[in-house]
Amino acid sequence: QVQLVESGGGLVQAGGSLRLSCAASGRTFSSYAIGWFRQAQGKEREFVAQISWSGGDTYYADSVKGRFFISRDNAKTSVYLQMSSLRPEDTAVYCCAAAIKTSCLNFYSDYDPSLCEYRYWGQGTQVTVSS
Repeated sequence: QVQLVESGGGLVQAGGSLRLSCAASGRTFSSYAIGWFRQAQGKEREFVAQISWSGGDTYYADSVKGRFFISRDNAKTSVYLQMSSLRPEDTAVYCCAAAIKTSCLNFYSDYDPSLCEYRYWGQGTQVTVSS
């Protein structure tokens, strides 16, 4: 069980930077892979970035690769999303979510991010990028 709270959203100009934080409760934070998702008004939720429970593996959507950077600090039970070169199309509500480790494992017990089942979600933080 984990509870997540996002922070750091706001209004920025195109080309600017912003860092989002995802703070987690509980003592089993390291047992979860954490993903960032976003949903623009009128659009479906989409995957943004993911980091494994160990922090050794990261994955990004093509639309943000090279611009966004995900990291985690298990000692602080937090995950961060550093966003740069922001574009108006990045405007959305950003949420972090946790997937239990076992849901991300394939038949050989290898980590496969496409298998992760996200069970716990934060309330979201608004990011608005002006042109």
